[in-house]
Amino acid sequence: MATRSRRSASESYEVTSTTMRTGAGSAAALRQRVGGPDVMRAQLHRILELAQLPNVRLQVLPFRAGGHACMAGAFSIVSFVEPEAVDVVHVDTIAATAWVEDEAESATYSSFFDRTARLSLAPKDSLRLIETISEDMHC
Repeated sequence: MATRSRRSASESYEVTSTTMRTGAGSAAALRQRVGGPDVMRAQLHRILELAQLPNVRLQVLPFRAGGHACMAGAFSIVSFVEPEAVDVVHVDTIAATAWVEDEAESATYSSFFDRTARLSLAPKDSLRLIETISEDMHC
């Protein structure tokens, strides 16, 4: 999953109603059963609820997109509204958490995110896919 948040530098890291959140996730992750069908349906319904918020844009990367720039792992880009501020990237790995603050490296992550978002379904189509996956989630 790759996410991008946009906030002012004076906001805390906590997500607020003014923080714009954009996420692109893989259809494979939505279908991976963790916790059984009831748990999966509840998780998918929660994603659908969150996607209805005015400050959330959710896109799903379909299987047909094949390989993509964000396959290496999840990351979050924190962008600030102030023009002089540099994007910061939070990367989780199996062994560690890293913060990328270098402007060139941050730009690379932004490029990866943008390319993956272009390959992803439109938000309405993404929600329809999540609904279908939820309906198909049974024993």
